[in-house]
Amino acid sequence: MSNRLTRPETLTALGIVVVAAGFLVPAAALRPISALLPVAMLIGLIVLSVVLLISDQRKAAAGDAAQPMTKSPKRVFGAFALIVAYALATDFIGFYVSTVVAVPLTAFLFGFRNPLGLALATVIVVGAIWLIFDFGMSQDFPGGRLWAA
Repeated sequence: MSNRLTRPETLTALGIVVVAAGFLVPAAALRPISALLPVAMLIGLIVLSVVLLISDQRKAAAGDAAQPMTKSPKRVFGAFALIVAYALATDFIGFYVSTVVAVPLTAFLFGFRNPLGLALATVIVVGAIWLIFDFGMSQDFPGGRLWAA
């Protein structure tokens, strides 16, 4: 049984569930309108992780061998580094500037190389966030410590 629980996809799914559930605690302390996006995203991560967990456990029950943790360790390390950099950048230079940089970098890191597609994806993601939350709901995102001084 422990062999099934040490499969890389199972461990990843369990780790995401634990971390996302942990972040739900401070997110729940926010005002309801401010908590909407982070809580929805965290719940979405939990649901998708549970789907991954169930899928991987079904494969294990069927006798499928576990896939290696990663076929491209540089790509995985780069993705984690980008997430950390994005979180820090959001605090220092603000949400919108950080997101405009992070969206195409993330897509590029995972193999999408079409410049027009990268630009379009960035405009759609940032534009949708702005329309829904800033314009539609009058919610301000972090502006960044560097601009606040």
